[in-house]
This record gives sequence, structure tokens and C-alpha cells, in this order.
Amino acid sequence: MLKKYRCLTLRSIAARRLALNAPLEHLAGFKPSLPKFGMTTILSICILLFASCTKKEVSSTLRQPSANTSHQLTIGFSIDTLAIERWQRDMDIFINKVKELGADVIVQNAGNSIEEQNRQLMYLLERNVDAVVVLPKKADAITESVAKLRAKGIPVISYDRLALNADINLYLTIDSEKVGEQMAQEMLRRAKGINWYLILGPEEDYNMTLIKDGINRIIRTSSVHINHIFYTDGWNYDLSYQEMVRILKNDIFPDAIICGNDAVAASVIQAINRYYPDTHIPVCGQDADISACQYIVQGKQEFTIYKPIVQLAEVAAECAVKLARHEDISEDRFRISPIKNGYGDIPTIWLDPTYVDKYNMDKVIIESGFHSAASVYKD
Repeated sequence: MLKKYRCLTLRSIAARRLALNAPLEHLAGFKPSLPKFGMTTILSICILLFASCTKKEVSSTLRQPSANTSHQLTIGFSIDTLAIERWQRDMDIFINKVKELGADVIVQNAGNSIEEQNRQLMYLLERNVDAVVVLPKKADAITESVAKLRAKGIPVISYDRLALNADINLYLTIDSEKVGEQMAQEMLRRAKGINWYLILGPEEDYNMTLIKDGINRIIRTSSVHINHIFYTDGWNYDLSYQEMVRILKNDIFPDAIICGNDAVAASVIQAINRYYPDTHIPVCGQDADISACQYIVQGKQEFTIYKPIVQLAEVAAECAVKLARHEDISEDRFRISPIKNGYGDIPTIWLDPTYVDKYNMDKVIIESGFHSAASVYKD
């Protein structure tokens, strides 16, 4: 404390000397007991002492422990788009959970642009966030950005869509192969014919590949024939609507339509209602959007696949904060197994989906609080 006080006193003296341009002995309260020295000598001593004190202070700082308990963690969340109801819900849940865990969040919405998502990932790098969670627009389009984040020691979690050829720390998802299996199993029970169509999401969304694999695994021993697979570029629902119109007018009449999500299913149902309003064609999707749940209880949509979004988003938040704190993720709570992404075996937390129809709507959707009875049964 004495040394610190002495350094501050000498700094004050030097500052006042320079400011007033007066001899040192004329400064208030200063009565030197030493013989007079030249001004150059005295100022040189002050400067040397100032530098010595500054050096001691810096050294003291460097000796502090590397883990600064007062550091406010910041988690970056890079999301493909918020144009889909599902992702808005995920984002809200994720933000609330991260804040509950005592960290801040920076959300970046790529607006369905690969280039913008990579720019935003570099922005998160510049902000020196402590961890990044990314929902990739295109599975293999963020490899370089992930490499730069990892090179700086920032852990990266791939959220619900697997980033391919990238050095990610963790992948969290609902088991999309099981989604495809449940779609096929339930449709086999409900469809009366064998002519099926798949109107999926974008081909670059790796979940569409996993869903297709799950469907094929179930129907390969059946008589079902997949007449055509259509990929809805950019989740543009005008395109899925137009494809359904084309099928109804020009192709083999469908006995069942399996859709990439509930919004695609809604566009398909609109086309059917316009051209064949009195014909029921079994249609399914995934995500349990509110419109899909309403269609199901009204008999317009056969079923949806409910994915435990609340659990997925909260687990992602927990894992991001743990990785930011350099803590281990317990395998006791989750089903963790690796998946190959072209770079290596990526540890993956798998959550299980559940099909929802009008018979279990109350139990799965309403009792869980995912949607209210008033919103589902409003009509």
C-alpha cells in the first residue's frame, strides 16, 4: 500500500509540475529535505519510478489465475432463418435458458443466406464469444468458419442440423432417422394405396437425407413405391405448393404425401383443397406447428412428428455454457453416440421424436404445454 501511495504521489507531482511549469518547491505542500538537484535529474527520477510502479502493477495482473470468475460468458447463436415458426420458438427457449444460467447471448439471423451466415460467424469470432451454437443453412458451407473459431479455442455446437466436414465439438438433434421411420410406419397404417410422394425441405439440409433414409428402411419390404422426391429449395413454400399442383394435374395420383415439415405440409394441403376439395389424401409433416395441430383435429392432416424442441433448445444452452466453462458434459443424462460428419466422429446427443395424431394430441401437445387447448381447438 505504501509503495502504491508513493507512486501515485510522484505521478501527481510530475503532472502538476508539467501543468504549472513551476519549480517543484513552489508546489503546494512540497518541502524537499534533500539538496537541490537539476530539474532534468529530478524529472528523470520521477519517470523511472513511474515506470517501475507501472511494471509492478502489470506483473501483478499477469500473476492472476487464468480463470477469471468475474468474466461474463457470452454465447453466440447463429441461426439459418427465423422465417419458420419452429426456429423462432427454439431461439426464444435457448435465449431464456442461457440467461438463466448466467450468460449473455448474441443471436445472428442469416436470413437464409450461406454467405451471410459465414460473415456472421466471423463477427462472433471478432466479438470473442465463449462458445458458438450454429444451425447451418447448408451442411457443408461453414467448414472454414468453424475451423477459424476452433483455432481460437472457441467450442462449436451444431444445432439440429449436422455441419459436414467441420471440426465441431458436439451435435445436438432429434433423431431424424427415427422421424423418417415414424412417418413411414404411421403412413403405412393410414394410406390405402402404394403411390407415395416425398415433398421434403432443401436437399442441403442433412436432416432430409436422414429422414429419407428412415423412410426407406421401413418401406423397403413393403409394396409402397416412392414415385418422386421433391426438394423445396430454401424452404420456399410457393415451390412446394406448385409441385403439389403439378403432381395433381400431371402425375400418378398420390395415395400419400410425406412432407419435410408442417409448413410444407400446409402448402400441400392448400393445393389439395383447391383442386380436390372432396378428396382425402393422407399428408404428414414434422414440428407440430400450431397450424398442423389445428389441421389434424380438423381432419385435414393425418399426423405430425413432435420433436421435443423445448428440451433440445435447453440442452443446447446447457451444453454451450458448460463448454464455455471448460466443463465436462455428463453422459448420464443423455444418449450420446458418435456420428460421422466427414471430418471425424462427432459426439452427438440424440433426442427421440413422437408422432402426434388427433387421438394423442391432448396428451403429447397440450399436457406438455407446447400448445394450449384453446389454440389447437379454436375452430
